[in-house]
Amino acid sequence: MPTPVLVCDDSAMARKMLIKSLPPEWDIEITQAANGLEALDAYRAGKAEIMFLDLTMPEMDGYGVLENLQKEGLNSFVVVVSADIQPIAQERVRQLGAIAFCKKPVNPNEIQEILKKYGIVL
Repeated sequence: MPTPVLVCDDSAMARKMLIKSLPPEWDIEITQAANGLEALDAYRAGKAEIMFLDLTMPEMDGYGVLENLQKEGLNSFVVVVSADIQPIAQERVRQLGAIAFCKKPVNPNEIQEILKKYGIVL
């Protein structure tokens, strides 16, 4: 059964690049979201066992998504993918429950290492 993966970024190009960087052998079903509200809807619909989340988006940013996941007791492996690589941003997303932080543009090897570290992809 494919793993439900959500890619959330307001840039269609960024979503496409991230999807291309995922391991090709990974058995997944990808859902895309353009903002945090769409991401939460997709999560609640069971489409985000693993979430790749941008921080800067309209409607609701990535911090808002993480805060809502935490408040509602929702459980997802969240990897933040952002151009905002300031240490304070990285620390804040980890405090809000993200398992990892990747800078844009994404590096396929970095994504694979994160997934391996958490036993998501062998």
